[in-house]
Amino acid sequence: MGRRGDRRAVWAWALYDWGNSAFATTVMAGFFPVFFKSYWSAGADANTSTAQLGIGNSLASLAVALLAPFLGAVADRGAARKRFLLAFAYLGAASSAALSLVEKGCWQGAVLVYGLAVFGFSGANVFYDSLLPDVAGPDKVDSVSALGYAMGYLGGGLLFALNVLMVLRPDLFGIVRPDPEQARQVAVRFSFLSVGAWWGFFTLATALWVKEPPNLARSRGAGSLVAQGWGQMIRTLGKIRKLKTVWLFLIAYWLYIDGVDTIIRMAVDYGLSLGFKGTDLIVALLLTQFVGFPCALLFGRLGERWSARKAIFLAIGVYFFITAWGIVMTKKAEFFGLAVLIGTVQGGIQALSRSYYSRLIPYDQRAEFYGFFNMLGKFAAIVGPALIGLSGLAARALLLPAQPSAEDLLAVERLAARWSMGSVLVLFLLGAFLFARVDEEKAKEELQAFEAEGRS
Repeated sequence: MGRRGDRRAVWAWALYDWGNSAFATTVMAGFFPVFFKSYWSAGADANTSTAQLGIGNSLASLAVALLAPFLGAVADRGAARKRFLLAFAYLGAASSAALSLVEKGCWQGAVLVYGLAVFGFSGANVFYDSLLPDVAGPDKVDSVSALGYAMGYLGGGLLFALNVLMVLRPDLFGIVRPDPEQARQVAVRFSFLSVGAWWGFFTLATALWVKEPPNLARSRGAGSLVAQGWGQMIRTLGKIRKLKTVWLFLIAYWLYIDGVDTIIRMAVDYGLSLGFKGTDLIVALLLTQFVGFPCALLFGRLGERWSARKAIFLAIGVYFFITAWGIVMTKKAEFFGLAVLIGTVQGGIQALSRSYYSRLIPYDQRAEFYGFFNMLGKFAAIVGPALIGLSGLAARALLLPAQPSAEDLLAVERLAARWSMGSVLVLFLLGAFLFARVDEEKAKEELQAFEAEGRS
């Protein structure tokens, strides 16, 4: 990578987050849930479409979760982190653009293409995260990690704002149809296309200016690297079992990030289930993005001056409050208030968890260990959305009268949505409980013993 802390490499690394966050905002959190409910799942009841969306998210994440540690091991052996990053990134960008081609009512096709985009997005993040220790100096890992998230909020937010304007005023972009709803649908399709172009373009900065140190394994054949990568992945399980503090942190992280990812992916769908307007929810997401930009930077500084550990605890507490408030909210203004609160902590908890983990793991095996880190994050994205969808369906089945009226049906759907959101609270509680037992000093001792054993 060249000299760690090089400013051009830092900004090139952060620009990848600027590019790929367009998918997280415009597609994942914004237009896909709305378009899925109103266009691709047209005619389905609210809880059924929520279950379809949640299970689709879960299946895509499962594929990455199963492959992440293996891919990280292969990348470490072959010095191929950046090449894997680019391959997954352009798969995600192309799939995002391809969503513009899926026809109305074809929810299965939408889930498939969206799943490929999530696969590319999540897979690239395994290798993007693993490049962090090389890009940042050891004393700047918190602030550089936070810079990446801050750039993501700003870049993703800018394109999202442009796309929201396109959907609200398609005529300003030359999109004119006899039916205004058709014009908005065309604008959403163009938005998916713009995400692919934005993501692909800004990934070029990472490709050009983020370097990777040479590795002797690079000269070996692909088959040899795969075999070694598979063996290394199996060995990593044994390594993590020896590093008990790493193992404890990963379990805690899996629990609390499950809650974070579930809120990110399902917030708009939840608001729609409660009867809020899609346009209001999209505006709330914009608030989250632009509040998130300065707050992610602030959390990076907070991690350096106060401690990453305390800042993570603060963020978990705020998320618990957000979830509890979300269960009982009834007004649009409350949703906007929650959007602002989410923006204050969302980037911070992600950035500091990523940088905190770098302190606990062997430096020369970071892609392999970040593979497991991201695997747990993706397993969280499996459990959370599926939990929301399935618990909503179960609550609906329990609460629905034998012969419901239209009013009964609407009331039950909204109550079931609140019940399903309540399940997220336990994830933050358990995550905080286990994180409180992570001892950083003990982790250093375990890492020293582990590295000494490796040299012997």
